[in-house]
Amino acid sequence: MSNIAIIFAGGVGKRLNDNENAIPKQFLKINGKPIIIYTLEIFQRHEMIDKIYVSIHPDYYDYMQELVKHYYITKIAGIVKGGVTGQDSIYNALVKAQQENSADSLVLIHDGVRPNIKEDVITKNIECATKNGNAITCTSCHETILVSENHKNPQIVPFRKDTFAAQAPQTFRLNEIVEAHEITRKTNPTYENIVDSCTLFKTLDKQTFMVEGNMGNIKITTIEDLYILRALIRYKEDLEAFSLVGEINNVNNK
Repeated sequence: MSNIAIIFAGGVGKRLNDNENAIPKQFLKINGKPIIIYTLEIFQRHEMIDKIYVSIHPDYYDYMQELVKHYYITKIAGIVKGGVTGQDSIYNALVKAQQENSADSLVLIHDGVRPNIKEDVITKNIECATKNGNAITCTSCHETILVSENHKNPQIVPFRKDTFAAQAPQTFRLNEIVEAHEITRKTNPTYENIVDSCTLFKTLDKQTFMVEGNMGNIKITTIEDLYILRALIRYKEDLEAFSLVGEINNVNNK
């Protein structure tokens, strides 16, 4: 049994940039490093993660291989070409993982453009999925959520205390999530209205379990998200730098 990270980054970032020739958002650089490498390094460093599979846009397959070598992402077990939709890309990586790992392995499905996940959230995902079979990373909503089918009038206004935003990773047993995909692909091959693995599971009336995520674990979708991520990474690097200086001073004062 292995703990496997499935990182999907098959998109072209149209919502971030309408320019057809623009580089996909997962390859945009912050402080000289592509966003997807920040994501991969988190799972690379986590002691409970055994393997990483990446699903990438076919046009950037060779470039992804170069990046993995350049940044020494040694836990990479496979790079696969993504599909038409995000769920297609995830499925392609899951099939590759299924060929090489035991059925009871855990897979942590994570966005390539969500590079600020904390280590303890990954740990909580593994612990919850080991106990319950799956884990969905969530954070409490700080805004009032409205449900409107006509996009004009709110039909449902749930109590804010009962609302949560699903994030990533979302963790499952390998055989169960592959089966969920295969069942869905028979009746809904385009994954219509299925935006993530949690939705996929719930459409099949399967129970899911929540774990608390971190608020900075944003997905880069808009240009504003990119600015926020830059600030978060700068803040994290400053904290690490000050911590290192403090350790050095403590050593020198002994």
